[in-house]
Amino acid sequence: MATPNGLARIETHTEKKMKKHENGICHDDSSAPVRAQNIDELHSMQRKRSAPTTPIKQPDGASPFAAALSEEDRRKQQLQSISASLASLTRETGPKVVRGDPARKGEAAAKPAPVAAPPPPQPHHHVAPTISVSDSSLKFTHVLYNLSPGELYEQAIKYEKGSFITATGALATLSGAKTGRSPRDKRIVKDEAAAQELWWGKGSPNIEMDEHTFLTNRERAVDYLNSLDKVFVNDQFLNWDPENRIKVRIISARAYHSLFMHNMCIRPTEEELEEFGTPDFTIYNAGQFPCNRYTHYMTSSTSVDINLGRREMVILGTQYAGEMKKGLFGVMHYLMPKRKILSLHSGCNMGRDGDVALFFGLSGTGKTTLSTDHNRLLIGDDEHCWSDNGVSNIEGGCYAKCIDLSREKEPDIWNAIKFGTVLENVVFDEHTREVDYTDKSVTENTRAAYPIEYIPNAKIPCVGPHPKNVILLACDAFGVLPPVSKLNLAQTMYHFISGYTALVAGTEDGIKEPQATFSACFGAAFIMLHPTKYAAMLAEKMQAYGATGWLVNTGWSGGRYGVGKRIKLPYTRKIIDAIHSGELLTANYQKTEVFGLEIPTEIDGVPSEILDPINTWTDKAAYRETLLKLAGLFGKNFEVFASYKIGEDSGLTEEILAAGPKI
Repeated sequence: MATPNGLARIETHTEKKMKKHENGICHDDSSAPVRAQNIDELHSMQRKRSAPTTPIKQPDGASPFAAALSEEDRRKQQLQSISASLASLTRETGPKVVRGDPARKGEAAAKPAPVAAPPPPQPHHHVAPTISVSDSSLKFTHVLYNLSPGELYEQAIKYEKGSFITATGALATLSGAKTGRSPRDKRIVKDEAAAQELWWGKGSPNIEMDEHTFLTNRERAVDYLNSLDKVFVNDQFLNWDPENRIKVRIISARAYHSLFMHNMCIRPTEEELEEFGTPDFTIYNAGQFPCNRYTHYMTSSTSVDINLGRREMVILGTQYAGEMKKGLFGVMHYLMPKRKILSLHSGCNMGRDGDVALFFGLSGTGKTTLSTDHNRLLIGDDEHCWSDNGVSNIEGGCYAKCIDLSREKEPDIWNAIKFGTVLENVVFDEHTREVDYTDKSVTENTRAAYPIEYIPNAKIPCVGPHPKNVILLACDAFGVLPPVSKLNLAQTMYHFISGYTALVAGTEDGIKEPQATFSACFGAAFIMLHPTKYAAMLAEKMQAYGATGWLVNTGWSGGRYGVGKRIKLPYTRKIIDAIHSGELLTANYQKTEVFGLEIPTEIDGVPSEILDPINTWTDKAAYRETLLKLAGLFGKNFEVFASYKIGEDSGLTEEILAAGPKI
């Protein structure tokens, strides 16, 4: 049969079948039709409701109806707890909270009834006005509770400008104007207990505020969070030691913050969430909203406030996620010593035979590089506790620097940047979404936050036996410290309290002079108590469990920066291997002048001449002059600690002072 234009008509198999249909409509019968009546129904079929991985516990013989009621009661209690956390101090009840995303249509029927909490307990010294009617009492606050990474990706991509998926599947985000912590805007309530227990004054990172100001800022944060249609709530744990873990609740306005804390804290199982109950500590992250500059103690639009009595933290005026991580670390520095547990800013790994090493060091000393060893298991990269049970990681993830990251130098971190990882403030190609880790356009402080199980040799659970070695890392740009020294207990305490490294400061004409940096306990910004208290606990545990202290210089040899050379990384690795194996425990030692350090005369795989730094300097007079200069800097830094008494007398303090350099 010909068509009107004269071409032969092509008859298909479908057209033959069409002749069988009265209405002449072609039906594709190659597969069964979708049961949806419209596109919304089709989308609803795409997602199936997930069931708890752990069955709801019920007594023998209980009816299914009773089990359903039990589940409903559990959900109500959970919502009541969240409502109580969000309760304003100036209103009679907490907000009406409901589970689920307000943007999802047709979900309301599946939600439990909204719950309002009873009024929270009021501090006896704080009289709050009663406001009986307000618009806030008419609205619901939707709670997005412990969402999965996939759900948080959706929220970030849909609603948070600056959120993108990179080529490796990580979520790239922006932290806003603040791309690092704001230590000068961090405040701690100086109540009666804190005044007696915390370290205040010269050298301390703790800046005081009063409780009334804290409550003012808390009210501002809570009112902001309650004004939103939805908030993200994470219920998680700190500390892998089950006997000493802390329950934390993080309430935030951004999916980015929720995913960050999902990665950085320990993720509970469904069964643990059912039994979570009231948190031990709560964070209110209202970072998009500024503090009131007219409020007492405020010095900028940013305020990060901790109230140890109320066990609460309030964040205003900064969206940098690291404030939450380090804020909780500071809290652990307060809570753990009360249980006679030492909190430590350190890396930690374990050999195949169970020997554990702690690594302390400031930025640029090689802490991450040396604690990440493919021949050893990683317990953690940053925050740990040392209890009578051994060591345990505080966190459930890693927060790695990304600037100049490469697959060759840091393969484990490189490979961990995949789906589920948060990438902060990085720059990427707009088409390929490949990240340029050398680009500092946004900030030099680019970061990746990922679960610790993304590291192949991570030890899960992140716990280990008592450490055998405590390694203090210093990048000495003055070039006068030995590559390795064995420390006695008093020396370990002295160098632990000092927390020394040397940074290299550049000038326009190319002349660079080393700058000594001291950070008490290798983490002064996060400690709560006086450094000597942590040092005394460290010495006590090292003595009780037979650990040895070491000072390892990863910096310069043969002269200061610009004259000498950086100690080769393979040599430092050989030194660390010799510490792990026990080789250095049986080595021959000699004592250096001024610092009185015990240095080995021989290490397998390391040139013996570099073990004593004076051998590598051609100008011996310049060596001694530089050595005395560094010793003087140590002494000046230690003046702030010299008058502090440990115990009833100053015996221990004097012993620590005697372990310092002699000028």
